[in-house]
Amino acid sequence: MLGKRTSQRGLFEADHVYLGFVGEDTFYGFLARERGKLFRDEAFAMLYPGLRLGQAAWTTGATACRRAFWHGCFCFPGQDLRQAHDRISDAEAKARADYDLRWKVALGIEVDSRPFAKSTLQLFRAQLILHDQARAIFERSLEYARESGYLKGRKIKVALDTTFILGRGAVKDTYNLLADGIKKLVWTLARRVERIKPEAWAKSHGFGRYFGSSIKGQAEIDWDDEQARRAFLQGIVADADRLLEMTRQQLRQLPADGEERRQVLAAAELLTQLLCQDIDRDGDDGPGLKEGVAKDRIVSVHDPEMRHGHKSATKRFEGFKAAVAVDPDSQLITAVGLLSANAGDSEQALELVEASEANTGIQVEETMGDCAYGDGTTREIFEQAGRKLVARVAHPHNRGQFPKEAFTIDLEAGTCTCPAGEVTHTTVPCGTHPDRTGRRLSLRAFQFEAEACDRCALRPACTRARPGQGRTVRIHPQERLLQAARTLQASPEFGEYREKRQAAEHRLARLVQLGIRKSRYFGQAKTLFQVMLAATVANLTLTATKMKNMRPGSGAKRLTSFLLSPLRRAFKALFALRLPGLGPGLRIAGISRLPRPTFRPGF
Repeated sequence: MLGKRTSQRGLFEADHVYLGFVGEDTFYGFLARERGKLFRDEAFAMLYPGLRLGQAAWTTGATACRRAFWHGCFCFPGQDLRQAHDRISDAEAKARADYDLRWKVALGIEVDSRPFAKSTLQLFRAQLILHDQARAIFERSLEYARESGYLKGRKIKVALDTTFILGRGAVKDTYNLLADGIKKLVWTLARRVERIKPEAWAKSHGFGRYFGSSIKGQAEIDWDDEQARRAFLQGIVADADRLLEMTRQQLRQLPADGEERRQVLAAAELLTQLLCQDIDRDGDDGPGLKEGVAKDRIVSVHDPEMRHGHKSATKRFEGFKAAVAVDPDSQLITAVGLLSANAGDSEQALELVEASEANTGIQVEETMGDCAYGDGTTREIFEQAGRKLVARVAHPHNRGQFPKEAFTIDLEAGTCTCPAGEVTHTTVPCGTHPDRTGRRLSLRAFQFEAEACDRCALRPACTRARPGQGRTVRIHPQERLLQAARTLQASPEFGEYREKRQAAEHRLARLVQLGIRKSRYFGQAKTLFQVMLAATVANLTLTATKMKNMRPGSGAKRLTSFLLSPLRRAFKALFALRLPGLGPGLRIAGISRLPRPTFRPGF
């Protein structure tokens, strides 16, 4: 019968014979015991719509489908989790499934079996991403926490935070970026339209130099000469324009709804965007490099969804941001999201809170975040949704003079009182402010009289305005919400929120430990898949450890260290022996401690 596997273990399956040897309290032993509860075949049947559970299929072709279905239902969800847990590649995952006893125990297969090929694993991962089943696997980790009694209650609090992810695509300068765009469009036209080798097509149409190692590396110019650099760039731009014109002629001959047309259009639009973002055509000397960095600039042709981001004012990265919501009491990750690198940390804040309720089935009563979530727009969004947000308000420095917080603003009375006790009712317009939707909001500010400021003894510490000009204090569009936040921030109760918010930082550190700092795949969808698998592993290992179903730190490296620790202690004792005639002890020059043994598949 198709896709059905009995819960009774076979006599020669690895988990039946070697579970005790591997250890029931390890991560692999935990998956061996719980895989039937965590991954049900019905949950993945929709990945193979042409096959039905219980359907007889024993012909040659159908048997292959049946086997792929069986491996998808029982092997690959746990396989992906083990791969995320051990931070290994697809090739290494296949090798461990073939030769590593612990992986065979977790999979529940016979010791001499080789369960799948690397391509089969990649195909199943593509199905998971296509059908958004990684989210279902992540939600299953929270369901398991509730079923085991670890996650309980009718209300929870969540803490929000983000961390950066380095993208997999190669980040290049404008010269090589345009060259990659040209090469991609040439490849698409040659392979998808004319069905010939791209190198041959490029050589016959005058684009052969873009199929070398590097367009800049092949250029024999003086890079210190600005005119030579500009002429070299103009040659690349001319090639791009010529290629785009050839593409427009090819598009007229392609079917309007064909797949070839869609792929050619995508490559042509990418090259066009690269030209628009980096090339200035308004100069008298011809095309040149634009000054500054364009908004939403593409940084890699290999992964066009990557963006520039800033970890701080001086540290930049290229890739994405992982956003998480964490329950501080249980330390479980309740929701996961992925942001563009140039997006604000609070962009999906409300969506993460709503996803936390949907994933856990528990109401979120409070949301906590750092100062990145403390802007007025985010507070207004949460207030309109009827939710409570606790986040720190940033303290402006105002270049050493009295900041806005030194003034007392009474919105109901319409007054502003300065540190010297002067009160004003006068407000004046002071420009506009964009909100998250792009609307321009009119701003106003309290204006103090110039005569009162000129005679004030605190004037040097208050304003740098010229004599005859009074101090102004801007009124924020969400001033009422910010005032309430500052009041809470100054109270003793805020210390509890500060401690609970750190739970999100701890869980992000766990995800970084599981390998999310560098993306293993191209694109946002696949990178989100990687983050969700890591979050699933983090939740499962945390739940199993807290419920005494798994030993803390029982991963591959810790297990190897545990098995070899007696041998390491014996060597340490040997080196510390006091032998007659050899002084205080036997020492080896240059060795302060024994190296930790490295893990090998099948050890």
